[in-house]
Amino acid sequence: MSTGTPAAIAVGFTHALRHAGLTVPTRCTHTYAEALGTIGMGTRHGVYWAGRTTLVHRPEDIELYDEIFDLYFHSNRRADPDAADVLRVELVTDQDEGDDAAENGEGDGADQTITLRWSNAEVLRHKDFAEYSRDELHHAHRLMAELRFTGDRHRSLRRTASRRPTTVPDVRRTVRAAMRSGGEPISRHHRRRTTRLRRLVLLLDVSGSMEPYARALLRFVQAAVAGRQRVEAFAIGTRLTRVTRELGARDPDAALAAATDRVYDWSGGTRLGPCLRAFNDEWGIRGMARGATIVVLSDGWDRGDPEQLAEEMQRLQRVAHRVVWVNPLKTTPGYAPLARGMAAALPFVDDFVEGHSIDALAQLAAIVAGTAHSPQGAIRS
Repeated sequence: MSTGTPAAIAVGFTHALRHAGLTVPTRCTHTYAEALGTIGMGTRHGVYWAGRTTLVHRPEDIELYDEIFDLYFHSNRRADPDAADVLRVELVTDQDEGDDAAENGEGDGADQTITLRWSNAEVLRHKDFAEYSRDELHHAHRLMAELRFTGDRHRSLRRTASRRPTTVPDVRRTVRAAMRSGGEPISRHHRRRTTRLRRLVLLLDVSGSMEPYARALLRFVQAAVAGRQRVEAFAIGTRLTRVTRELGARDPDAALAAATDRVYDWSGGTRLGPCLRAFNDEWGIRGMARGATIVVLSDGWDRGDPEQLAEEMQRLQRVAHRVVWVNPLKTTPGYAPLARGMAAALPFVDDFVEGHSIDALAQLAAIVAGTAHSPQGAIRS
């Protein structure tokens, strides 16, 4: 059918699909390459259905897929590699120099060459945190630091000087100005309400079920706390641990090490209900959660009483401005919030979003900042 390695063919074909407007996640490209390596590329029928089952997820995309498939894999191409036209596919990352013009198809023009480029940073943005290597996790932290993860702005009780005469009169400044002009209020001053960033509280589940994602999400929380934008951070597992001070250090490696040492129940059990009760009693209801945006990063697996979790979520919802639940498992095909902890908390959640990748966290940052909404919108009953 076609020449080249399964990986090269998979990357080239998915690139053509994306260029045509079809959404193809990176993990689907890997699956397609594995399928081609298993069934081979000797028949058009096998290559077609390998891509159809791994790259197409909506019925309305089948027609576009068929069109791009016919254009990419010419219908008159024969199975014999010696008789077929050779199409060179070069894979170039953002770290390659590409100094040799002949290697980029700019030489004598005898070979047809398609050069496909991709950015490692772009791949990491869509890659699931559970599939990260140690080096990728370290590189992802720099990408997370670029996210503007701050709460939205709200009107403050404090006032500042204003030049608009429609605002509240500033009697004190007006009288002081009148004293300089013989008691005549020639210059009238006004004040207006100011705005300030809404407090942001992050509750990160560090239990054993969250182990594939907790390390990456902890780096994300550290980047948010280090921004010095009224952010508080807590770890929840079998108990509640405040880690705002530890994660506030500018050195991310030192901050993460200090936070890890501080959290004694890392990769342990999950007791969301008692942890939320401790937060509500000691911190939240007393003032930290009032008018704040609360973000819970958890898969919802809980060993405690779901009724207690629902009660504490309801208490939190009453005083908070907004409650956002981030579940990394939400992106799993066929996922439904059937875990009893997740099912108990969901009625008191405003936004239920994904958190499995940097791209998902960027969407979360926009939701928290008030510039975007989750696809489901407000789901609170």
